[in-house]
Amino acid sequence: MASNPEAIQVSTTLALAAVLQQTRTLPVIFAAVADPFGTGFVNNLARPGANVTGFVNDDASIGGKWVELLKEVAPHLRHVTVLYNSLTAAAQTAYYRAAIEAAATSYRMTMQWAPWQDQRQLEEAILALQLRPDGGLVVIPAPHLPTHRELIVSGTNAHRIPAVFPFPFWVRGGGLISYGVDFSDLHRRAGGYVDRVLRGANPGDLPVQLPTKFELAINLKAAAALGLNVPGTLLGRADEVIE
Repeated sequence: MASNPEAIQVSTTLALAAVLQQTRTLPVIFAAVADPFGTGFVNNLARPGANVTGFVNDDASIGGKWVELLKEVAPHLRHVTVLYNSLTAAAQTAYYRAAIEAAATSYRMTMQWAPWQDQRQLEEAILALQLRPDGGLVVIPAPHLPTHRELIVSGTNAHRIPAVFPFPFWVRGGGLISYGVDFSDLHRRAGGYVDRVLRGANPGDLPVQLPTKFELAINLKAAAALGLNVPGTLLGRADEVIE
């Protein structure tokens, strides 16, 4: 702010909240924010008002897609645990909650919400997964530290728990399967909004937009270690397959 920029482009819910605490006049373009209306960042999606607009990182319905993918890759599952950081991902969890619960109900799966705040609580949540050998895991998107990602991936694999993650880099790091928005596409589109603002457009008049490109990634090595045979129909839909 001290450098007096003409506009700010920002990524993630936490970062946007920090920026908006400092300014409600400087144009702000966001990308990868889960629920800008529910969190009060914008007045509505069509005409966000004030000084902020941008691109949502996921539609709330994707929560149901995560449960669907778990059942597709591991049909034996009867339970789903939802892992989330209650400090950094409370808004995201509320955003996806209804869709996750509806999908679990439709597949006749029991559910458990597993909040954590620090390393010890995360370790305890991962250890608890082995109590449900018929269960799978959904990881809510949030700014995870690399050590947290490594712990979650290694823990689920060690306990033979199928897990679905929000972005492909989890799968490249050893996770089983991921489904989420194409971040590169979001940031390209956000760059277009920055260009329009610098040419004189009012950010409050530019509609908040939903994602249009999603990525499905599958790690066949992880699937084999978990004793899972990934259906050919699922592999055919994948954007990235790691062997």
